[in-house]
Amino acid sequence: MTNTDANSPSTASRRTLLTAATGVAASSMLGIPPLSAQPRNTTTKGELMTQSDELAYTSAAELARRIRSRDLSPVEVVDTFIRRIEVRNPSLNALVYLGFDDARARAKEAERTLMAGEELGPLHGVPTAIKDLFDFKPGWPATLGGIRALKTNVVDAYCAFAERMERRGGAILMGKTNSSLMGFRGTCDNYLFGPTRNPFDLTKNTGGSSGGSAAAVADGLLPLAEGTDAGGSIRIPSAWCGTYGYKASFGRVPFLVSPNVFGNVDSPFLFEGPITRTVEDAALALNVLAGYDPRDPFTLNDPATDFTAATRRSIRGMRIAYSPDFDVFPIDRRVADVVGRAVRAFEEAGARVEEVKVGITRPQKELSDLWSRMYMLINLHALENMKKGGMDLLKDHRDDFPPEYLYWVEVGQRMTALDFFRDQAMRAEVYNAIQGVLNTYDLLITPTLASMPVDNTSDGNTAGPKMINGEEVDPLIGWCLTYFVNFTGHPAASIPAGLSDGLPVGMQIIGRRYADADVLAASAAFERLRPWHGSYRVPAQRSI
Repeated sequence: MTNTDANSPSTASRRTLLTAATGVAASSMLGIPPLSAQPRNTTTKGELMTQSDELAYTSAAELARRIRSRDLSPVEVVDTFIRRIEVRNPSLNALVYLGFDDARARAKEAERTLMAGEELGPLHGVPTAIKDLFDFKPGWPATLGGIRALKTNVVDAYCAFAERMERRGGAILMGKTNSSLMGFRGTCDNYLFGPTRNPFDLTKNTGGSSGGSAAAVADGLLPLAEGTDAGGSIRIPSAWCGTYGYKASFGRVPFLVSPNVFGNVDSPFLFEGPITRTVEDAALALNVLAGYDPRDPFTLNDPATDFTAATRRSIRGMRIAYSPDFDVFPIDRRVADVVGRAVRAFEEAGARVEEVKVGITRPQKELSDLWSRMYMLINLHALENMKKGGMDLLKDHRDDFPPEYLYWVEVGQRMTALDFFRDQAMRAEVYNAIQGVLNTYDLLITPTLASMPVDNTSDGNTAGPKMINGEEVDPLIGWCLTYFVNFTGHPAASIPAGLSDGLPVGMQIIGRRYADADVLAASAAFERLRPWHGSYRVPAQRSI
């Protein structure tokens, strides 16, 4: 877009449009007064740019609409978010690779496409990011969650999220976000990059493993970002950062596993999905991400679905089961109180809510150990592939791995084929219990997590709580009510349920297999009745 283009607003008028069209309107839509009118703490880096403040909490859907109508320029949108990231990311450590040169080049191409009147993707020109785990864009580094020996490692391939967001959605990748090492814990920290700090309280962790993505979205650095989820890694950081995290039904979104395309079936199911601030944005992202891919033999070959239509559906008459603890988890009282109040919103929407026993019979510690064994097998397979490629990380770079990780490496290496099938039988017990509830009810509601956000440590090894209500839990994953749904493959979301002591609490909504529309409909109904967008005043006004 140039000043001489007859169809292009001038630079000055575009900036006026950014103020007039996105300042008051977008902020009011989110329940936040215009950020330029809010009192802000004095910062050592000077005043943030007005445009950055005004666009920060605009939804992805609204950005896409305004770009499509030429109210906003993709180049200026990208430059605006780059400036915000440069100012605010150092205090968060949310993005660990900044792909700004690539993003600017893509933005210029997006602008040319827009002005030429060509067909546009539903997220044309909208900034996003991928996670630094098993998530790739050609030419970009891939440290697999902050493994120091992989600091300069590059994988010349696309993950499904990056490929579909760019090519089908028209979105613009801005960089990569922080993760825990190999995704093997529910917090976000590693030896290479350190912890990601929670935008609601910089002393606290974001949750993980997609903590960098959730922090970036909550802090207005991006309107949406990628999460991956093998035990809750989309939903866990969404719960602690006050964002909406969506994990689709198994097979809805392709997961590209190379060289073993069958690597995602006998393990806890693996997922890619969106972390957003609105339900509509997650549905819009799912429109882009969902659909058959021959490289993944488990993707559904369903006709195209408009998931945004589900966000306008009524949930009147739905039967909703509520489990305050999944039968076996100790739950922090603050979490229990917030979720217990929040679940009643569904009754206001015309649904029937009943508290249930799910039927989980094994202790939570036994089941978290089961998840750790199963997920470690995926890790060992990945490490073996790297060894074949000439890099033996466990032998030559053992100090790059936390002791907790190495413990499960040894457990996994001792497992037999019979052990594997015994574990699958235990997994089936969880599936049968959840499926039994969903045979009667449309949805199952639980807390997302059993605890409030934990303090970050300075050693690169932040973990979750070891005890809750006097009961021992595994600090890696045992406080997360999310990994059960990775055993089963049901769709699930974490939705902001409210604040306690100024920190977010998440509520998990689980649907029947392939009934993603039900989860989105219930999420949107809750958003209308209990809008959480005003809570972003906390990160918006934080000192940087």
